Amino acid sequence: MNKVNRTSGEPSYRIGAVSRLTGVAPDTLRVWERRYGTVTPFRSEAGTRLYSQDDVGRLALIKGLVDGGDAISCVANLSRGELEERARGAELPQLATGTERPCRVVVFGTSLADRLAHEPAGNDQVELLGCFKEKDALLDQASGLDADVLVLEYATLQPEQIREIGALLLRVGAARAVVVYNFAARPTLERLESPRIFPLRGPVDPAELRRWIRVLHARPIQPSNLLADVGVDISGPLPARRFDDATLTRIAAASVTVRCECPHHLVDLISSLTAFETYSEDCEVLNVEDAALHAFLHAATARARALLETALSRVVEADDIAIEGAIGDDR
Repeated sequence: MNKVNRTSGEPSYRIGAVSRLTGVAPDTLRVWERRYGTVTPFRSEAGTRLYSQDDVGRLALIKGLVDGGDAISCVANLSRGELEERARGAELPQLATGTERPCRVVVFGTSLADRLAHEPAGNDQVELLGCFKEKDALLDQASGLDADVLVLEYATLQPEQIREIGALLLRVGAARAVVVYNFAARPTLERLESPRIFPLRGPVDPAELRRWIRVLHARPIQPSNLLADVGVDISGPLPARRFDDATLTRIAAASVTVRCECPHHLVDLISSLTAFETYSEDCEVLNVEDAALHAFLHAATARARALLETALSRVVEADDIAIEGAIGDDR
């Protein structure tokens, strides 16, 4: 295994990430390399075994063929073209059959959205639910999309977009995301490492993208439990504030003149939630999983704040506390 230098923009994957993407156990990957020469990973300066994007694609094809009954010794040394030819058709494990639902895909981007939107629908069990060029348009329809895979396109992938990727994945509710990028630094790609995220160096052909979508969709994944049993619709728009800081201050001041202290306590709770809402939105994240968690915390806190604002408006009305400015509709 050679130690080679690669450009910073060229994607590479550690053996754990390759195992998650292909479904091949790390020990099996090592045996396949040593005994059958399936791929030849390179070594980093620190001696870490690294795989190229082409290695991952090749191993995914081999895994599919082995799962379909081929002996590893028969397919290990086939070329990429020969593997794809052999895998074409019903032998592909990622192709659904019978009454299974197609993989439902949503795309957010610019050029890729145009290309996919104008591509004729195929029979490869990939259903394109929608292509969005504007983030607001995607978020407006997020709750009704019911997507399996979210495809995100970025010309240049920056660290600050890690939060956006995690938040969009959470809001759309897809099990996985494919992040297509043209340029990215190695530390940014490392922050994308997740069983749910697959970074793919662009430009990418729509047919190749569809193949990767099918491969990823076929791999089992433990669903996120962030939204389990919380009774909160994260996919919808977040509620706006009904009381600004000045109005809350007036309510707190007025509440000392009435016997009930509930308005004062509610103001304190709402102020604390508003502060945490801002904190969770702005909090620095280490990776895309942290980004999804903080997006959940931000949305859940906003819902809790809105509920207490409704309670405060009822108490203000009941106690006949006079304040300047309108209180939002509490329906």
